[in-house]
Amino acid sequence: MHRVLIADDDVELTDLLSEYLSQEGFEVDTTHDGKAALQKALDDQYELIVLDVMMPELNGFDVLRQLRTQSQVPVLMLTARGEDVDSIVGLEIGADDYLAKPCNPRVLVAHMRAILRRSEQNTEASETDSLKIGDIELQRGARRVLLDHQTVTMTSTEYRVLEVLLEEAGHVVSKQDLSKRALGRELNLYDRSLDMHVSNLRKKLGPLADGEERIKTIRGVGYQYTNLSAGA
Repeated sequence: MHRVLIADDDVELTDLLSEYLSQEGFEVDTTHDGKAALQKALDDQYELIVLDVMMPELNGFDVLRQLRTQSQVPVLMLTARGEDVDSIVGLEIGADDYLAKPCNPRVLVAHMRAILRRSEQNTEASETDSLKIGDIELQRGARRVLLDHQTVTMTSTEYRVLEVLLEEAGHVVSKQDLSKRALGRELNLYDRSLDMHVSNLRKKLGPLADGEERIKTIRGVGYQYTNLSAGA
């Protein structure tokens, strides 16, 4: 049973979602303001947090910013329908995924399960199981990313996107394939989430030592992680 926190100031909605998720096998806690949500998220052990943007005390963005200074617990943000800026901001500051409100509970559960699968992948991998390309090493057992032997903090989604790109280093990975393998779902026409996760990876990892772009955009196709070791 997965333990999750739903933070939304709509009491009726949280009650409905709590009942639905309980029937789907989740253990659910709820809260209705940002300050309480942040405290609960830091004090208790949750596997996933569903976080609304518009809340009293602290809005969802402020909660996420403060949470990410201390925790990488997966976060699914709920945004107002049509507010693309909110979705992008949420992903930029560390959300794993987002959904527009009002949302179908079945769709919410599908997104939640996809996030949880990403965060659980490789948990049984050996501590010695690693993937190394140039100056970057991905330690699968520990779910740790090292750049020049220094740990780089990442969300579970960023980790999974990077893992797929490293597995295919030197080859182009289509956006559709990357979405299926890393996000666990089909990529919708106007879905910017994958682009934002790649953008976050670029900011965290920077270019290669020679200044070459680490993760290249192949226009109209997808992304490619530069594999310098291929020519070594």
